[in-house]
Amino acid sequence: MNKYRDYDNYMKEYPTGDGYFGRYGGNYLEDPELNKAFNEYAEGYNTIAQSAQFINELRRIRRDFQGRPTPVYHCQNLSNLLGRTQIYLKREDLNHTGAHKLNHCMGEGLLAKFMGKKKLIAETGAGQHGVALATAAAYFGLECDIYMGEVDIAKQAPNVTRMKMLGANVIPVKFGLRTLKEAVDAAFVAYSKEYKDAIYCIGTAAGPHPFPLMVRDFQYVIGQEAREQFLEQTGHLPDQVVACVGGGSNSIGMFTPFLADPVELVGVEPLGRGPHLGDHASTLTYGREGVMHGFNSIMLADEEGEPAPVYSNASGLDYPAVGPEHAMLHDMGRVRYTTIDDEEAMEALFLLSRNEGIIPAIESSHALAHAIKVGRTGVTGSILVNLSGRGDKDMDYIVEHYGYGDEFLKKMEERRKER
Repeated sequence: MNKYRDYDNYMKEYPTGDGYFGRYGGNYLEDPELNKAFNEYAEGYNTIAQSAQFINELRRIRRDFQGRPTPVYHCQNLSNLLGRTQIYLKREDLNHTGAHKLNHCMGEGLLAKFMGKKKLIAETGAGQHGVALATAAAYFGLECDIYMGEVDIAKQAPNVTRMKMLGANVIPVKFGLRTLKEAVDAAFVAYSKEYKDAIYCIGTAAGPHPFPLMVRDFQYVIGQEAREQFLEQTGHLPDQVVACVGGGSNSIGMFTPFLADPVELVGVEPLGRGPHLGDHASTLTYGREGVMHGFNSIMLADEEGEPAPVYSNASGLDYPAVGPEHAMLHDMGRVRYTTIDDEEAMEALFLLSRNEGIIPAIESSHALAHAIKVGRTGVTGSILVNLSGRGDKDMDYIVEHYGYGDEFLKKMEERRKER
């Protein structure tokens, strides 16, 4: 019996009508105003997004404005450096604004327009979602408020500049750890007060229903294109499909079209500085079931069951929970989740830069680092990595903490030899 046949009708079965992926997902919001807003949002999406007018307009936007399809690229130099493993990249860094985030932001902006809304509200961590949403707001003629933790504002200054140039209002979040979780908290509060004229556009495949469904549907185009392109280039499917996992939008878009195929799917979480709580954001590796931001999933929690502090050198991955669909796929065993630490990710970033002339985002470098680690074992086969974003936003941070790569790469090579 072909075990992959179990996934033939997957998209129709998950989520359920009330937004559950197995026992994960749903809507656990206690604020009656927020519940009213999200119910309206779900009804609007389920109605409007099925219309031919909406679908055709979104296809036109993807082609003419975003520059889709993005290519699949064979990293011949990097593959030769490793030996037998052939590494391919799905070049989402070539999507307009430099990351996969625009895939769902243009969809959400179009939905807002169809629903007669005037403003887009969102949070951002690495700033890529904020830039993408500011771009969508400018395109559709909408106002835009972006909530961003003060720590991330300092860390991702280039993207803050881009958001402001696009006309967005960047609102610093000054409480708690002043990173992504607090930005979500602040954006939810703002949305509860403005939902009649605005929609909330979450930056990942998490949150209360219908966000996990909606973001997956808009990001599905990544894996759909990649599967067709890889088959056309090579005549076969890859042995592994790999993507980084924070909240999980780029990875769920990459994985879903491959679920019914005999392909290993690998989600890579950020191990940061190590396995101790507060030093990483490896939710599926070290977390437990819990409710946060209005949905049930796996989360990193402290002894009281509250969301724990998290850390990663990739601002887009430092979230203490994960999208509910990832939690279900983890339990089902269909996707294998593993970890990469800060230094492994940075080594991958510099290796791709030096050998292929492509500077990836630190987030995407976690997925690439896994592929490089597999390649160093000498295994024969092919790995398709979702290069979910480019590294422009990270330049200042990289140079400040790791220099231009020469000494850092030497250190990593010496460490490997010692092992």
